[in-house]
Amino acid sequence: MSSFRILSTGSYAPNNIVTNSQLSEMLDTTDQWIQQRVGICQRHISVSETTSDMAAKAAENALQNSGVRPEDLDMIICATITAEYRSPNLACMVQKKLGASCPAMDVNCACSSFIYALDTAAGFFARGTVRHILVIGAERLSSIVDWKDRSTAVIFGDGAGAVLLGTGDNYLASVLNAAGNDEIIKIPDQPENSFISMKGQETFQFAVKSICADLQTVIRKAGLQPEDIDYIIPHQANSRIIEFAQKRLNIPAEKFCMNIKNYGNTSSASIPMLLDELNRSGKLEQGDKIALCAFGGGLSSGACIITW
Repeated sequence: MSSFRILSTGSYAPNNIVTNSQLSEMLDTTDQWIQQRVGICQRHISVSETTSDMAAKAAENALQNSGVRPEDLDMIICATITAEYRSPNLACMVQKKLGASCPAMDVNCACSSFIYALDTAAGFFARGTVRHILVIGAERLSSIVDWKDRSTAVIFGDGAGAVLLGTGDNYLASVLNAAGNDEIIKIPDQPENSFISMKGQETFQFAVKSICADLQTVIRKAGLQPEDIDYIIPHQANSRIIEFAQKRLNIPAEKFCMNIKNYGNTSSASIPMLLDELNRSGKLEQGDKIALCAFGGGLSSGACIITW
């Protein structure tokens, strides 16, 4: 059964950078405390750009030099929890900005959304109804962060990442999970309180458990061994979560990719942003086996393996 291959990648982050030292001037925190707790040094924060602005710029970067024009797209799928409207959805806004004319829809599984969006795209390729799909993860989390709450304000950032998919057989296996829970991570839809609320210790435990279980499952489903995986690109939520999972899995640390120190937690955008960074740096080689994994509100989690 046909799946897809990644033709190109793109990303975008706002120019405005907020450092830990700047946050320490408004919160009871320090640069050292933030780095030790979550591994973040700075984050990009939008001043005026909307989520669709950032998503469209990441998409344009992915389309650039790909030979695929916006009018050639068969679908746009956006992963987000911070679209500027309830309706129209983010993907429709991106479609308008790009000048495309294809179907467009959003996927909301919090930080796991990009993995869910890729798996959704794989279904359309398997049916043989598409040739090109643009999958975008984009977030303006600064708009739903309580900047007086140091437990969340220091963690999140804004940005977008995109992948252009074409026909191929490079999507090897996937696993998706959900367990309805609004006690650990939630974002109320209320005018007086629409901020991210998160229980840190419970989130940490869920994240480590999910990474380990999902990676073990998806590697097995792909018919591979852990040593066959060249790179693991996990959701960039907390460097300590990734380090704990790496040690529990006993997979070499150098296979786990991270850029959280420069961007913070950008939710559904973190994996495609990091994938684009690795791609443009020339680190990825044809034939590399890459595992993607994420976890987040829902509670949700997922993982997949692709061949570069």
